[in-house]
Amino acid sequence: MSDTTHLGLPFLEAAQAQKHVTVNAALARLDALVHLSVKDRTHAAPPSSPADGERYIVGALATGAWAGASGKVAVWSDGAWALLAPEIGWRAWDGGAGEFVYWSGANWQAEPGGAGATSPHGAATTFGIVEGDHTIAASASNDTSFAIPDRAIVLGVTGRVLASITGATSWNLGVAADATRYGNGIGASAGSTVIGPSGSPVTYWGATPLRVSAVGGSFTGGKVRLAVHYVAITGPGV
Repeated sequence: MSDTTHLGLPFLEAAQAQKHVTVNAALARLDALVHLSVKDRTHAAPPSSPADGERYIVGALATGAWAGASGKVAVWSDGAWALLAPEIGWRAWDGGAGEFVYWSGANWQAEPGGAGATSPHGAATTFGIVEGDHTIAASASNDTSFAIPDRAIVLGVTGRVLASITGATSWNLGVAADATRYGNGIGASAGSTVIGPSGSPVTYWGATPLRVSAVGGSFTGGKVRLAVHYVAITGPGV
């Protein structure tokens, strides 16, 4: 059976049996890709309890059911992940970063415009935010499932405690290389906040999760919302 050129929608064959199966498969793909809006493009592993129709752009160094699918659009449908390869020019709304992105043929890039500047040949400096919620697991420290983007120049990280953190008197916020880079001794009660500017902008040479570390005990629970504020640069085209 042949498919359409760009979206891979299956054609109906002459005298085909059970035509509704083919039509429904095509409609499901259209539903996933038209007006594409994803949760984020930083997850390297599938979320544990996705809602039907939930969509992500698979992050770098993908694992689990997403292994080898970095950059693809992952759609949870009928109890399984469909991994769809983008074509040059595909556009999506990244809900985590709060920006439109497009597929360049090599990676997903923030669209020029808004806060930032763009050269006549497409080189760009743009501001971005990666935001995600992290449910704290029982341990001395946790790494988030979302990450600071590769080559991001981070200005700072902010956050809020959504559900009171238990098992620790306070907590630190940073990355594996520096556990207190963005805050230390942060309040554990719901509503506590952290505003953690970088002492000087820090460049990350690879997708890097944030790390929350317990102070005065080990975590037993809680939930935080964290936002990475960064600058991204892209080079010119031909």
